[in-house]
Amino acid sequence: MNLNTLKERNTIYGINRLHGTLAVLLVVLGLACIFMASCGRNSEPSEDIISVYYVNSSETGIMSKDYELISGNENTEAAIDELIEALGKMPDRLEYEAPISGNINLIGYSLHDRLLTLNFASNYSQLGRTIEILDRAAIVRTFTQLDDVEYVNFQVEGTPITDHYGNVIGNMSADTFIYNVGNEINTYEKVELKLYFATEDGKSLMPVFRSVVYNSNISMEKLAVEQVISGPNSDIAYPTINKLAKVKSINVKDGVCYIDLDTDFLVQPNQVTAEVAIYSIVNTVTELPNINKVVFSVDGQDTFQFMDFMISGAYERNLDIIE
Repeated sequence: MNLNTLKERNTIYGINRLHGTLAVLLVVLGLACIFMASCGRNSEPSEDIISVYYVNSSETGIMSKDYELISGNENTEAAIDELIEALGKMPDRLEYEAPISGNINLIGYSLHDRLLTLNFASNYSQLGRTIEILDRAAIVRTFTQLDDVEYVNFQVEGTPITDHYGNVIGNMSADTFIYNVGNEINTYEKVELKLYFATEDGKSLMPVFRSVVYNSNISMEKLAVEQVISGPNSDIAYPTINKLAKVKSINVKDGVCYIDLDTDFLVQPNQVTAEVAIYSIVNTVTELPNINKVVFSVDGQDTFQFMDFMISGAYERNLDIIE
């Protein structure tokens, strides 16, 4: 074999080897693309994956675990039943505590107008202050992720729960409980509010002083309005606002408090005049040092009919209506 023939064979061998290498690379690249596409499809977040919250083992805060709803988010009742079971299941290694377990027995629930009411057995009242707040935070933050649940209300044997100062806690939303550094629940503070409720004839207002323990992320004006909506705790004063009414947003600018409420505010189940209802909020909010006037709106509409009263513009404190 001469030198030229050997060179030709080596050249042909090199070309064939190169073609073989390229073919292998193309196959590998093709498989990689298929794998990446498959991973991309699988990595898309599912709408049915939510966070289920638990109390950490040291009982200083709450933590979350991803959970996929078997029933889906659309079937609310089935999803609630599924989450109740998840919130009651203790882990094998006890790295966290399930909030509906042990001495917490849920005996029933109801859902109406995006308000989930949970009814617990009497042993719920025996919980210590810290663990009760943490359990409640875990439960509320879990359920309010469902599309049809905006607020959660706790009851014990059909009676609304109260805090350790005897105040009715009322409806709770997801932002009632927030995290600070370290995933711990923000500390609660105590404040005394001057609230205005109706007299027995529903034609005048009377002041009621209430000590409230509140979460520091809630503004004082929102706290005050929600306390009026929740109603009085005594028999000498009477409610003025529909308890189902919800504060959609509240802002303060230049001494004016802008309150946007939902349409349940327009429904008046109490025997009071329109002026008494309106000024129960106005007089309460203007007790705060930074607020002089109140502007109402319902679903963003700042002019609307409320009972026999046309609401429009800013309202100042009305002392003449106070008994």
